[in-house]
Amino acid sequence: MKVIHARRAAVALSAAVVLPLALTACSSDSDNSASGSSASSAKASDKASEPAGDVTPMNEPFGPACSTVPKDGAGSFDGMAKDPVATAASNNPALSTLVTAVKKAGLVDTLNNAQNITVFAPTNDAFAKVPKADLDKLLADKAALTKVLTYHVVGQKLTPKQLEKGSFDTLEKSELTTSGSDMAYTVNDSSKVVCGNVQTANATVYIVDTVLMPAK
Repeated sequence: MKVIHARRAAVALSAAVVLPLALTACSSDSDNSASGSSASSAKASDKASEPAGDVTPMNEPFGPACSTVPKDGAGSFDGMAKDPVATAASNNPALSTLVTAVKKAGLVDTLNNAQNITVFAPTNDAFAKVPKADLDKLLADKAALTKVLTYHVVGQKLTPKQLEKGSFDTLEKSELTTSGSDMAYTVNDSSKVVCGNVQTANATVYIVDTVLMPAK
């Protein structure tokens, strides 16, 4: 009888030891599983939060010619954002011919004092496409020059999205059209935006590679 009781005690003791070990093992497996699931979720969350490639936000300047804009100083994007549009343009060497034309037409104050406008600003290279005799004649005729320059100005701030397919009244009193997508836009089917969405204190500027001519 003593032997039987001793065996029963041994079995009970064994069971008492094995059960907690089994529970611990189960608990450990469960913790590992939960930890793995949590880690997997964290990785998925991190991956989801990663930017999808090098995409230029549509509220920033864009276009190939933007790379030529100074990184700092009055002619930089930050510098131009502090000045009204005619003053800002005067600090950009690529727009010197436009600035000369604006001064000859007496439009500096008009452009600087206007509010919430869009200016399609031809580069020096754009003006160089105009035959010299024609350009000289235009610069000498204040009325004709004013007509051409005000045709480059729209009386509202235009976002890149609005340029995808639009028709807008200019200060010259006639319309210009825009088209394009994915930061590649054309004005009047002929003039390409080479640096767009440049902000000044009172205007949004789209620098273009061809002078826009209003209908005669």
